[in-house]
Amino acid sequence: MLNKPIPVPDLDTTVTHYLHDALGIVAKLRPWAGTGKLPYFLQDAFELRELQLRDRQILLAIDRQATQPALANVRSQLDKLSALVGHPVVYVTGALASYERKRLIEQKVSFIVPGNQLYLPDLGIDLREYFRHRPQVPDTALSPATQAMLITALLRKPWQADWQPAEIVTELGYTPMTLSRAVKELTAAGVATLHSEGRARRLRVVRSPAETWEHAKPLLRNPVKRRVWAHPIPALKPPHVRLAGLSALARYSMLAEPQWPIYAVSPAQWKAATQAGVETLPEPLPGAYELQLWHYNPALVPDSATVDPLSLTLSLQDEADERVQLALGELKEHFPW
Repeated sequence: MLNKPIPVPDLDTTVTHYLHDALGIVAKLRPWAGTGKLPYFLQDAFELRELQLRDRQILLAIDRQATQPALANVRSQLDKLSALVGHPVVYVTGALASYERKRLIEQKVSFIVPGNQLYLPDLGIDLREYFRHRPQVPDTALSPATQAMLITALLRKPWQADWQPAEIVTELGYTPMTLSRAVKELTAAGVATLHSEGRARRLRVVRSPAETWEHAKPLLRNPVKRRVWAHPIPALKPPHVRLAGLSALARYSMLAEPQWPIYAVSPAQWKAATQAGVETLPEPLPGAYELQLWHYNPALVPDSATVDPLSLTLSLQDEADERVQLALGELKEHFPW
C-alpha cells in the first residue's frame, strides 16, 4: 500500500499545513524550476516542490504515480534525483504502511506523510532551530479532570457531537464543582459550545473527532505526573492497573517490549498503595516494575489492558527516539475515528 497520490491541487496546502502543525514552520512551497531538465521517468514519478528553510534549499518529491512502486524503486529514484539536483530530497506520499515506514527509516530515507508521520534525519541540524520555536502551550491548558472528560468523549463509539457532560463526569467520579469548571474550560477554549435541553446542560462540538483532537492538543498535558520503581503488590497488578508507556505502545505497534514493565496508576490508586506500604525503589531491581503516577485515572476505556491511545500519545509525544515516533505513527491507526 506504499502509494497513495495526493491530488495535485491540494499538494501545497496539505504539506504546508502539516509542516506548520508538526514543526511550527511557516513554509512556502513553489514549483521547482529545474523539473524540465530531469529524465522523464523522474518527471513522471514525482511532483517537485522547492522549500527554502533558512539558508537550505530542500526539494520535496511528492509521489504522483498511479501504481504502487516497490521500496527499492523509490530509494533508487530518490538517490538519482538527489545526485542530479545537489540538494536534500524528501519523499512525500499520502500513506505508508507501518512496515514501509520502518524500511524507509532503516534506509535513512527522509519522508513526510502529511498528517501522520515525518522522518528527516539529514535535516535534523537545520530543523532544531524551528523545534525551539514551536508554538508554546497556552497558559489556559485544560485541567486534568477536563482533559480526562474530553478524551473520554472523543473515545466514545459511535461519536456523539452533542453530549451531556454530567454523564461523563459521573462515570469518572468527579464532583459537580469539577463539572462546572470543565464546562467553562471547554467552552472558553473553543472546543465546544454549551446549550440546554430542559434542565440538562449539553456540550456541542462542531468539528469532527480528529479535528477536535488536533484543536485541543495544544491545551492538553502529559498525563504522567512522575515515575517510580516499585515491587509488585496485589493492588498494583493487572487487572487493577493498565499497561502504559512503552509497554502499552508495544501492544499497538512493532516496537519491542521494554525490559521492565510499565503500568499507570491513578492518584487514588497510589494513595491506597502507599497506605498499604508499597515499597519504592531507587532503581530497577529484579522483579520490579515502573509505575507512572497519572494526573487522572488512566482507565478511561473499560475492559482494556492498556491506557487509552490518546493519553498514551500525550505521554510519549516528546520522546526523541525515532523508533518511538515511528510507533506513535502506527498508534494513530488505533484512534477511534
